[in-house]
Amino acid sequence: MLAKLAGLILISLIPIVNMKFYRDHAWPSTLEEAIVIQEKLQDQVITEDQLQEPVQYVAGVDMGFEADGTISRAAVAVLSFPDLQVIETSLAHRPTTFPYIPGFLSFREIPAVLDALEKIKITPDIFLCDGQGIAHPRRLGIASHLGLLIDMPTIGVAKSLLVGKHEELPEIKGSQQPLIYKGETVGAVLRTRTGVKPLYISSGHRVSLPTAIDYVLRCTPKYRLPETTRIADKLASAK
Repeated sequence: MLAKLAGLILISLIPIVNMKFYRDHAWPSTLEEAIVIQEKLQDQVITEDQLQEPVQYVAGVDMGFEADGTISRAAVAVLSFPDLQVIETSLAHRPTTFPYIPGFLSFREIPAVLDALEKIKITPDIFLCDGQGIAHPRRLGIASHLGLLIDMPTIGVAKSLLVGKHEELPEIKGSQQPLIYKGETVGAVLRTRTGVKPLYISSGHRVSLPTAIDYVLRCTPKYRLPETTRIADKLASAK
């Protein structure tokens, strides 16, 4: 069994059009296999800043589903930074091969996201993902998982809490509180608009938490969600 799982998580370099590369692994068919992959990869996540400065392009990644969830629809939106103008978008469809299970969304969503990334011509400097980074039971939410696979800076921008606790958050935009899980700070609760529900921000890969918070705030000039997420969400949800 261990030999089989060890073979499952072997990683190889595969070319990606217009981006450097992504690392791939065999995609699991069972929850047990998915847990082994998460536990293997979690120690490879980097939560310090390794950004290409100056940041010129930011990207949003989001997912939708068609045909009663049997078809995954991945969207990538690339925006200029800091003016947040849409520069490029891409869509990709593929059959959904993993069930919806909280804490394991990356296995359901990333295969289609990689397909969408292969279509973009501009390499973003940072990806803002609709989901968790290290604010995850095994420190490998979709933002961290994707960041490792494409070896790019990623930020987890989640709309709901998965793990951890935090103090009460003031209603004013920019207010934040540490998100604590098992005695460690795994993210922050961030108010991106006065009087609306907060977002849950965490490092994905190659981005520190303070930097993640800074870029999320700079990408949310008006609404609750970053512009990257709003554009990608519209693309992913369109019929």
